[in-house]
Amino acid sequence: MRILFLSPSFPAEMPLFVHALAESGVQVVGVGDVAEATLPEPLRASLSGYVQVGMGHEHELIAAVRRYAQEHPLDRVECLWEPGVMLAAKLRAALGLPGLDEERTLAFRDKGRMKAKLEEAGLAVPRHRRTRTERGVREATEEFGFPVVLKPIAGAGSLDTHRVDDAGELEHALRQLRHVDEVSVEEYVDGEEYTFDTICYEGKILFQNISWYRPKPIVARNVQWISPQTVGLRVIDGPDLASGRALGESVLQALEFDTGFTHMEWFRRPDGTAVFCEIGCRPPGARSVDVMNQVTERDLYRAWAEAVHTGTIAEPIQRRQNAAVIFKRARGEGRISRVEGLDRLLSELGPHLVGVDLLPVGAHRRNWKQTLLSDGWLTVRHPDLPTLLEMADRVGTDLQLFAE
Repeated sequence: MRILFLSPSFPAEMPLFVHALAESGVQVVGVGDVAEATLPEPLRASLSGYVQVGMGHEHELIAAVRRYAQEHPLDRVECLWEPGVMLAAKLRAALGLPGLDEERTLAFRDKGRMKAKLEEAGLAVPRHRRTRTERGVREATEEFGFPVVLKPIAGAGSLDTHRVDDAGELEHALRQLRHVDEVSVEEYVDGEEYTFDTICYEGKILFQNISWYRPKPIVARNVQWISPQTVGLRVIDGPDLASGRALGESVLQALEFDTGFTHMEWFRRPDGTAVFCEIGCRPPGARSVDVMNQVTERDLYRAWAEAVHTGTIAEPIQRRQNAAVIFKRARGEGRISRVEGLDRLLSELGPHLVGVDLLPVGAHRRNWKQTLLSDGWLTVRHPDLPTLLEMADRVGTDLQLFAE
């Protein structure tokens, strides 16, 4: 099997998916806008071919891939990067290959179309309205009442997402969103936020995962001192999560998802009912697949590759641990000057602290508003959930990075 893989070097997790495909016996052809010679050696070794072309030049890219495919026939097109999924659908149409077509892909990319389609299927979604004007935002806000959530129609993750509680915050959010062409105005749903992640083959779920965001991303994106957590749950078949699993399965059916990774977010209201948030036809970012690896003690990159290549996952996947990744934000501005509390955590958490990746002293701190990865992260795991949460909270409070 020969698979065309869009953007094999970015984001950072993409080489892991490419390597997993190659290990499973697939010939992987990369398409990217950087020179092949500049790709890191482990990635280059996993590629059997490469097409260099600007990712933003759609017609040129499709033409270049057509020329390549005349001599090297392709079997599938894969893209696990949110901005490229529509381009992947157009390539499938141009080459006559299986997978999500443009119409179905658009339902995963366009938040307004997504929610309208799910409403037609009778699923619970927040009240919403799409608009290109500030007047439209104000009218929708008046209809729904405060609080509301403003987000880009074609956004990814929680970037440029704002909770608005009053008229003053509304005007501030409108100024912040002037670079966005079209927004979705949605009623705010009170409740905890979870994910429903899957690996599927031809509409059949082969693997599913639920993670818990602590706190909700819309809070974490707007309060700098918070250390956001993504908690992968060992037990997902209990009654407290049953409504979310049922919702997730119904969403995939309604959107006619085919093959690959999906990442859905949903709210669990205080009464236990589930409300849809949004979904992407790609894996979760921000180290979430690594969290799933810790939960299952398996390689989910390889499991995805097996599903795409063979239609199955060879061995049953069991959930053995709870795991959490905690993202750290430095205090101050400028370059990282010191790290406090790490040695003590390493000593006291011992084998339960399974990953550390922090910016080194001297590195310039990242813009916390632009990346959830912030200035680094730690990963902890434990089979007992309360114990895991206590360890994750300790990382949040006891570890501090300083910049100056």
